[in-house]
Amino acid sequence: MSDALDAVDRIPDRVERVRARSRIMADQVKRNREWSAERSDLIRELWAGGEGMSYRQIAEHLEVKLSTVQDVFRDYKGSGTARPKKAQAEE
Repeated sequence: MSDALDAVDRIPDRVERVRARSRIMADQVKRNREWSAERSDLIRELWAGGEGMSYRQIAEHLEVKLSTVQDVFRDYKGSGTARPKKAQAEE
């Protein structure tokens, strides 16, 4: 895959290079949704299965961050910068 992306970077014509990159980025948006859904399904299966793995065990097993596993169970989707803020305690 890296070789294919490197080949795009080597397209000599700037307009063609930008067009190719734009097509790749648009296609990747769809893939990201599909891949994320599959990862979420697997995380839930590992947690609910037989002995049930802990969040930390799932994160280690799939080589993802613990927060990624936690976000699946919070039904959170999005970037870390858009994460809702914790409610501040009333004084």
